[in-house]
Amino acid sequence: MSREVLLLVDALAREKNVPREVVFGALESALASATKKRFKEEVDVRVSIDRMGGESESYRRWQVVPDGELEDHDVQVILSEAQKQIPDIQVGDYIEEELEPVDLGRIGAQAAKQVILQKIRDAEREQIINDFLARGEAILSGTIKRMDREGAIVESGKVEARLPRDQMIPKENLRVGDRVRAYVAKINREGRGPQLYLSRTAPDFIRHLFANEVPEIEQGLLEIKAAARDPGVRAKIAVLSNDRRVDPIGTCVGVRGSRVQAVTGELAGERVDIVLWSEDPAQFVIGALAPANVSSIVVDEDKHSMDVVVDEDNLALAIGTNGRNVRLASELTGWQINIMSAEESQAKSAGEHEALRQVFISGLDVDEELADTLIEEGFTSLEEVAYVPINEMLEIEGFDEDTVNELRKRARNALLTEAIATEERIGSTAEDLLSLEGMDRELAARLADAKVYTRDDLAELAVDELVEATGIDEERAKDLIMKARAHWFEEPPDASQPAQERAQA
Repeated sequence: MSREVLLLVDALAREKNVPREVVFGALESALASATKKRFKEEVDVRVSIDRMGGESESYRRWQVVPDGELEDHDVQVILSEAQKQIPDIQVGDYIEEELEPVDLGRIGAQAAKQVILQKIRDAEREQIINDFLARGEAILSGTIKRMDREGAIVESGKVEARLPRDQMIPKENLRVGDRVRAYVAKINREGRGPQLYLSRTAPDFIRHLFANEVPEIEQGLLEIKAAARDPGVRAKIAVLSNDRRVDPIGTCVGVRGSRVQAVTGELAGERVDIVLWSEDPAQFVIGALAPANVSSIVVDEDKHSMDVVVDEDNLALAIGTNGRNVRLASELTGWQINIMSAEESQAKSAGEHEALRQVFISGLDVDEELADTLIEEGFTSLEEVAYVPINEMLEIEGFDEDTVNELRKRARNALLTEAIATEERIGSTAEDLLSLEGMDRELAARLADAKVYTRDDLAELAVDELVEATGIDEERAKDLIMKARAHWFEEPPDASQPAQERAQA
C-alpha cells in the first residue's frame, strides 16, 4: 500500500503539473473524510502520510478552548482538562487520539480520486490567479465566451471572469465572441465559478484606461487623483501634474484629442471632463463644476458642504441634465455641493443672520444693534462669546473690559441653563441610545421631544421621520438609523447550555 501511494502521488503530480505536496494534501483530505464516516457525530480528523515511506497515520483531535467557552464537546476540550494530559498545552493547540488507519480501498477508489482531483483543480486555479496577479494588470482583455441572465463570461487565456449585467455600460450591446476590456473589481479564490469579477462602470476603470493611454501617468509625471462616472453618459477626472513642464489637461486630451477619444471610444461614447485637482477644496469644486462659471462659494467645514452661487445664465449648466453635472462634481470632490442663484443665496444668508441674531438677543439679553455687531465681527455661537479670549473681544470698537466680561458671563449662564434643560429633556433616554456612535446630547434631547428614548425607537424610524424630528441632514440620519439597527443582525451567543454545564461536558 505504501509503495502504491507514492506511485500515485508521483503520477498525479506529473500529469497535473502541480507540486507533490499538493497531491499529498489532497490524499490526506480524502482519507480524513473517509475516516470521519466511522463516527455518527461530527468529528475533527487529521491524517498524516509519510512523504518518504508512504505510510499513513490517522488521529481524532479536539481543539483546546478556554474554560467556560466550550461549545461542542465532539471537537473541543477545555484547557484545564487538556492540561491533565499535556501540562504545557495552550489554548488553540490540539489533543489527539490515534485511530486505526483507513485502507484506501475501503472508501472506494472513485470517491478518493474525485477528492484528489478537486484539490488539484483548486491548486491549478490558485496558480492561474497568482500568475495573473503577478503581471500586475488591473484591466483584463478577453473574449465573451457566453451570455446568461447574470451577465457575461469573459475568457482570457486560462483565466475565466464574470462581467455582471449591473457592471456593464447601459445600452451597450455585447455579444458572444466580442473582444472586451474591463476593470478587475474582485478576485474569487473559492473553488467554484469564475476566478475574477469585472466592471466596466467602476470609476477605477476610467483611471486605468487613461493610465494606458497617457505614458506620463506611468512615468509619475501626472496623477489621476479622483474619478466619478455616470457610465455611458459622462465622467469627470481630476488630474495633478508633478512636473511644472507638463500640462495635465492637455497631456490627457492628447494631440487633436486622440487620447481622450480613445478612452471615450472604449466607454461607449462616454463624455469625459478633465479638471485640475487642487488642495484648496473650494478651488477644486470650482474646477469640477466646469463648464459653469461660479460667482462665489461658502464653505461649511462642519457639514462638509459648499453653497455655490452662480448667475442665472449658468444655473442650468452648473446643475446639468437631471442634476448630472453637480452630482458628478460632488462625487469627484467628496463635498456636498448646493447650487443656488444669487437671490437664493441672499435669502439663505438673511435667514441664517436672523436666526443667529435671535440667539444672541435671547441668550445675551442684548438689543439688535449689539447682536448685529457680534455677527459682523464673526461670532457664530454663544460658545464663542463665552470662551473666545478677552483680548480678541476688546478689539471690537466700543467694547470695554466691563462690557466684554458681562457678555461672557451672560453667555456662560445661557449655556449652563441650556445644558440643564437638555439634561432634563433626556432624563428618560436609555443609555443604549446615548452611547450610540454619532449621538450627542443635544440630538438626544431633540429625539426625546419626539418621544424617541431607546436605540430600538430610533431603529424603527424612517429616514424622513428622523430628518423631520431633528433637522439633521439625510446622510447623518441614514447613518444613525443603520447603526441603531446593527444589533438586530448580530448573532446571539449560543445559550443552549449553561456555561458551567458546557465546560463540564
